[in-house]
Amino acid sequence: MSNRIRGVLAPVLTPFDERLKPDVQRFIAHCRWLIDKQVGLAIFGTNSEAASLSVDERIYLTDAILAAGIPAARLMPGTGGCSITDSIRLTKHAVENGAAGALMLPPFFFKGVSDEGLYAYYSEVIEQVGSDRLKVYLYHIPQFTQVPITLNLIEMLRKRYPDTVVGAKDSSGVWDNTKAMIDNFAKDGFDVFPASESLLSKALPLGAVGCISATVNMNPAGIHSLYQGWNTPQGETLQASADVIRNIFQAVPMIPAMKRVVAEFSGDPVWKTVRPPLCALNGANTESVLAALRKALFSMPGYPRS
Repeated sequence: MSNRIRGVLAPVLTPFDERLKPDVQRFIAHCRWLIDKQVGLAIFGTNSEAASLSVDERIYLTDAILAAGIPAARLMPGTGGCSITDSIRLTKHAVENGAAGALMLPPFFFKGVSDEGLYAYYSEVIEQVGSDRLKVYLYHIPQFTQVPITLNLIEMLRKRYPDTVVGAKDSSGVWDNTKAMIDNFAKDGFDVFPASESLLSKALPLGAVGCISATVNMNPAGIHSLYQGWNTPQGETLQASADVIRNIFQAVPMIPAMKRVVAEFSGDPVWKTVRPPLCALNGANTESVLAALRKALFSMPGYPRS
């Protein structure tokens, strides 16, 4: 994990077959399409339904995309979770296979835990993985975990592991928090990724290094163009265009909506499948999303057809 990953990353959707098993071939095809659009892959993030996947399933899918030629240097697998042993196993697997980083949720079952307790969790994983190639990206999504990654925790971990704890994804949706992460740590080489492309034009000038956003699954080329061109004369237009697509998806349950749209543009109805407790997008929301996307002239060029 020696190379630092920057730019635009997708928390890659995980396809399931009719029996609710991860569908390897569809997963490979989706990853290839995203890579072809010049974005990175944050496999097993929130929008990957990662919390609904077992450790064995994550390792199986990772091995499959690597065997299919997906570059390990473009991967930031999600490896955090409630169990230290699971996190160690997943993180070791990522390091051993050359992934560019590991995106690590805090342990999220117990609430109200201290920064000292979270420090002990991350420290234990880092020490047991025991590799100077490990690059950890802290995953702050308190609306789901109820366990925040505080500025104090970042400072504690950076003091002990400055070459290992090298960045964070801020999914809080609170701009002041994202800005505080950048203002406090970016100057010392800490890479901050907002969780929405809608913040790119605000965050990049301050020192953010990209974004890890759900809708990169839908609009990889448009968001990559924004990342590259935010400070050009076309920057405002690129930001506005990306925001239109983002707003369509975030108006409804995003994971089912994105899968429904992949099903539509691939001609493959199996893509609509989500794992319980999630439910497929209902008819009314499907109609509203597809109508809005048609109005926006949305397309998924080059996506493999069934």
